[in-house]
Amino acid sequence: MAHDERRRPVWVGVATFAVLIVAWFALTTWTSTIGPGRFPSPREAFDALRQIWVQGYADARLPVHALHSAKLVLLGFVAAVGLGVPLGLAMGWSRTCEAFANPTFLLLRPIPPLAWIPLAIVWLGLGDAAKVLVIWFAAFVPAVINSYSGVRSIEPHLVEAARTLGVSRRRMVTEVLIPGALPMIFGGLRLSLQACWTTLVAAELIGAIAGLGHVLYQASLDLFPAMIVVGMVAVAVTAALMTIALDIVERRAMPWRRA
Repeated sequence: MAHDERRRPVWVGVATFAVLIVAWFALTTWTSTIGPGRFPSPREAFDALRQIWVQGYADARLPVHALHSAKLVLLGFVAAVGLGVPLGLAMGWSRTCEAFANPTFLLLRPIPPLAWIPLAIVWLGLGDAAKVLVIWFAAFVPAVINSYSGVRSIEPHLVEAARTLGVSRRRMVTEVLIPGALPMIFGGLRLSLQACWTTLVAAELIGAIAGLGHVLYQASLDLFPAMIVVGMVAVAVTAALMTIALDIVERRAMPWRRA
């Protein structure tokens, strides 16, 4: 019974996807309710996919574009996690650290990541470094907030019990603070990864020579709806693969939650 309960969401998802495909065929191919100038048919989308995969589009083939975008996301994401998670943990654990860092963080937090694009271009030009900086900022804020919330969500009696037992500061951090905050930390990492992809596609619309955002921009200039759909699907698939990788890391980091 439990096995069937776990498999049910998978079948529901497959059925939903099949219904969407049938509706796509019905609206674009069988009834022509939606014209090709507004949204492509499955055949047109497949032809566009074959074009960018075999011949290339926007100066590169699809795997090159996808790998380039994934590399930028990974660089910005890792940099944001490497700084944001320790800062959030420190702010949640130490009132002094919170008092020191929180005013600046509250000032920067409301600024949308895309608002940093002009300044990033002024600082770093139109290259990949500017895009990584903007991606870093998009991922940094959720990483800090959720790490901070994770520490504050730890039951106070656990901390008091560890202190009563004379646990050292290092063990307090590695055996109480971090494990207790991990669920919230990984929730923040999911939000950070999503923000990375949203920001990257927007950043690649300006001054990019490769990447999935560049494909979308070029396809919009060429009035090529089928290629736009291919680019959107490529973003979704690449982001989903990175999310799956994050899920694997989460399961390994928190084996007690597998059940």
